[in-house]
Amino acid sequence: MNSTILCIEGKYAGSPAFVAQLEKKGYHVVSFSTGKEALAELETLQPKLVVVNAPTMRTTGLRICQSLRERMDGLPIILIATPEKAPTPDETCANAVLVHPFTVRKLSNRIRALLPLQSNRVLKAGAIELDLEGRQVRCKQRKTHLTPRLTRLLEVLMRRAGEAIERKELFREVWNTDFTADTRTLDVHISWLRKALEEDPRKPKYLKTLRGVGYRLDV
Repeated sequence: MNSTILCIEGKYAGSPAFVAQLEKKGYHVVSFSTGKEALAELETLQPKLVVVNAPTMRTTGLRICQSLRERMDGLPIILIATPEKAPTPDETCANAVLVHPFTVRKLSNRIRALLPLQSNRVLKAGAIELDLEGRQVRCKQRKTHLTPRLTRLLEVLMRRAGEAIERKELFREVWNTDFTADTRTLDVHISWLRKALEEDPRKPKYLKTLRGVGYRLDV
């Protein structure tokens, strides 16, 4: 792992620190004890993700998160909070909030889910990112490994995002066949993709069914 993670972590001993533990996990961590110091070096470091350990600075961390978002929009931010000062979703612009107590493994898993995909062959369409080499897709904070067939199916849909694609075209592009009698095969693969992409697969926001035609990916 060579992506730079910026960790803003104070020196208040009453709350757990995570810099050393993240470094043991293999992350390249650059730490600052105040938000002001971190903001001064933000453009130089170009971190892939920021961890704001608010309890170690005896603050809510909300102002720091807002300043980070204003300075570098799109930068993934994880805010660590105590139960007493945990913000509501409307109060913070962080991508994720972890409330004590939790393990370093949980923090590491959340970091891994938010880090950009590392492959040189990443296809993007709206909020969807598809790693063609690693065969994994990320949509917002969800990251899912795919089979080769699902990867190819999603690639076809993403390259023609917003376009209605007929079933026979998908069979030809993904399965290399003109035999379309077994429609159940395609339907099952579409349902698997919806589980990877959609918050509610029963009410798909991205992968739409076009009755009598086929499917369309809306991004």
